[in-house]
Amino acid sequence: MGSIGECREYDALLIGAGFGGYTMLPKLRKLGLRAKIFERGSGSGGVWHWNRYPGARVDSDSPAYQFFDREIWEDFTFSERFPGYRELQKYFQHVERKWDLRKDIEYHKNVTYAHWDPESRRWVVGCSDGTTTRCKWLFTNVGFAAKEYKPYLKGSADFQGEMFHTAHWPDHDVALKDKRIAVIGTGASGIQVIQEAGKVCKHLTVYQRTPNFCLPMQQRRLDPVEEQRKKDSGLYEAAFKACEKTSAGVPYESNGRKTFDDTSEEREAYWNRLIQDGGFKFWVAGYDDLTLDQRANDAAYDFWRRMVLKRIKDPQKARLLAPEVPPHPFGAKRPSLEQDYFEVLSQPNVDIVDVNEFPIQEVNATGIRTTAGQVDVDIIVLATGFDGLTGGFMDIDIQGIDRKTLKQYWSDGVKTSMGVAIPRFPNLFFLFGPQAPSTFSNGPTCIQFQGQWFAKLVQKMLDEGIETLEPTEEAAESWTEKIRERWEATLLPRGKISISAAPKVAFTDISHSWWTGANIPGKKVQPLSWAGGLPSYMQMLYETLEKDYQGWIVGK
Repeated sequence: MGSIGECREYDALLIGAGFGGYTMLPKLRKLGLRAKIFERGSGSGGVWHWNRYPGARVDSDSPAYQFFDREIWEDFTFSERFPGYRELQKYFQHVERKWDLRKDIEYHKNVTYAHWDPESRRWVVGCSDGTTTRCKWLFTNVGFAAKEYKPYLKGSADFQGEMFHTAHWPDHDVALKDKRIAVIGTGASGIQVIQEAGKVCKHLTVYQRTPNFCLPMQQRRLDPVEEQRKKDSGLYEAAFKACEKTSAGVPYESNGRKTFDDTSEEREAYWNRLIQDGGFKFWVAGYDDLTLDQRANDAAYDFWRRMVLKRIKDPQKARLLAPEVPPHPFGAKRPSLEQDYFEVLSQPNVDIVDVNEFPIQEVNATGIRTTAGQVDVDIIVLATGFDGLTGGFMDIDIQGIDRKTLKQYWSDGVKTSMGVAIPRFPNLFFLFGPQAPSTFSNGPTCIQFQGQWFAKLVQKMLDEGIETLEPTEEAAESWTEKIRERWEATLLPRGKISISAAPKVAFTDISHSWWTGANIPGKKVQPLSWAGGLPSYMQMLYETLEKDYQGWIVGK
């Protein structure tokens, strides 16, 4: 480890010890490059190092949520279909050992700045510990959920109890039993905390802005003998190959039919099978026109609502959790997975506050006051999500050519080329970031695809004596426009829908979603991910290499 004042130099520096960093480090080593990972935390796993709140678990099936390399999966088997954070941390430790990564990872290295030096054509990277490092290639693998969002809550500093954001949960057990708890937010982390806290606490108050159209997880334990049989018979490899061909990078795809190609009886039977299968199948493996046609979307929502209402006893809670008129099209915000969410919310010790109807006015010494009154609590859980996709970049002072910062460059909106590079920032690359298929794909699939492409790109630069590579402004403008066009061809933006003969919805603005940055005050609202699927994305990405660097500025 370098000392303060010393400037070390590597060929490549990778920020983050999650899937992105672990994908690129072995590939860069194989190219003969000296590479290091800087990780601000004390352990590996990326989001699974930080997200350790009660109930935290991944919502992608375990066969798909891992590295596809046989060396890794042949002797590691997850114990659950949807693994929890502790097992995911063990998985990353397993990967670290198998690929001998530890020697090239430095923990507690919080990168604060990265400045391009035009004379040496290197990145100068500084950390909060005062150390400086230079590198030719800089990979900012900060992920889509690197920066938590904490809304302004008047008086929060006066609260005398415990307050935690789910993304920075203490690395010790927090006593929930017999406590009065408030959970603000009902996204994925909110749902998981609510399911755990509601069963043991004295009283739980849930502050909800938008109902979550969550789907049954259908969690189950995995039999290690059966999983080994699947590995030996080639079923794991078949699942990985299927991931490479599907839009979302998971081993299943939509059925190729439109909603009204089937009779109502056929639709009901098909949807019921998807619900019984669990996971995201109702969302991802349903009919082709779910997010394209409003009538089809209405039909899917009606089915979902009828299913959910059977599980909610209280009519008032039913109105809040499964309203007759949905606040957005089904799938226009990311549905979460639940195990017994609606049963927990139906308990008499659980209340739901609609913050649209009764806004939070302040946090005070004893709890939370809304326009409906005061609720005293012992613990406040901020399940308020993230400054998605770009927040992690903004936490670093990144300066490119002419000392222009990335924050300045993106002040009028995010622009990248293919979601992998940015004009005016040579040799700065990233995986699973803004304007890639990040929010619409299985993370490990997308990251491994991009990692293969980056390995070819760096090899090509080495073979051809290329010192620097950056996309053109025209390439970034074109890609940003392509993303917008694809987005607006769907129901994803609330203001761009086809109105059915008897519409149930009348949306007038962009969905209040982290998919667009609309959840962050002052952030420009725009589609932040490619919604056209992984296969088309990868085809276009490889075409940039095959067309003699069309759309790139080459420096030798």
